[in-house]
Amino acid sequence: MPDALTLRALRKSYPGVVAVDSLDLDVAAGECFGLLGPNGAGKTTTIEICEGLTTPDSGEVLVLGRRWRSDARELRERLGIQLQETQLSDKLTVEETVRLFRSFYRTGRPVDDVIALVQLGEKRRARVGTLSGGQKQRLALACALVGDPELLFLDEPTTGLDPQARRQLWELIDAFRATGRTTLLTTHYMDEAERLCDRVAIVDHGKVIALGSPRELIASLGAEHVLEFSAPRSIERLSLDTLRALPGVHDARHDDGEFQLEITELHRAVPALLGELAQHGLEMTELRTRSATLEDVFVSLTGRHLRDD
Repeated sequence: MPDALTLRALRKSYPGVVAVDSLDLDVAAGECFGLLGPNGAGKTTTIEICEGLTTPDSGEVLVLGRRWRSDARELRERLGIQLQETQLSDKLTVEETVRLFRSFYRTGRPVDDVIALVQLGEKRRARVGTLSGGQKQRLALACALVGDPELLFLDEPTTGLDPQARRQLWELIDAFRATGRTTLLTTHYMDEAERLCDRVAIVDHGKVIALGSPRELIASLGAEHVLEFSAPRSIERLSLDTLRALPGVHDARHDDGEFQLEITELHRAVPALLGELAQHGLEMTELRTRSATLEDVFVSLTGRHLRDD
């Protein structure tokens, strides 16, 4: 099958800022693809260009094998879009809202089926203004799904939601993905990307700096674990080169008063670190170990956290 999305040499700039810088990307039909990166990396601009909401300065965009300049009407019938913030009329009910969005499409899914799918049956006659944050997000997703899209765009769909509401949305995205349709997702939550996405692209300064499955990108670190520790006066007495030379340590960095070590062999690294601290007369005040994540991949590549402005 042809790719659901193809971007070639995509560029978009604003006064004093290059938001998207000669970006190339392919999203295969049927996959859930994630765009990750810090604020200002160009994710939202890229997704808005794909949605036909923003015109690029240059480059080529193929969406489901079509171009916006010649096939806009057809594309709007085949896409579902959930923006970062969806402003719906507080006075309309859930059912009225979904019926309104259904009326925008020549063909689509039955309103009752979509309301049931997003688990809002008990709220169908409730006004939008009375819904919780999680219920409003599920309603926004219903509006994106009611046209029975082949390609679904989700721009940070779970930002600000509590853990239960996030997991409910994950289940809905999984259900859509199980039908063989394509999803393009942007998110700041690394557990979300690892849970939902077949492949991810990490974007920074408008460019793709890493691409692959979550497992592949984490493996590219060369370390399975991350060890974080703090100790008074350690910043003055310990160098990163010293820590990198310890057995079982792949790399080391210092961030906001804390050391972070990428570890290949935890059973060797911890005793070696404790011995090094004792040799310098340092007493550890905090120690944590965890599995490596996509955020560690990003920081390793750029030195910036995903939520850094």
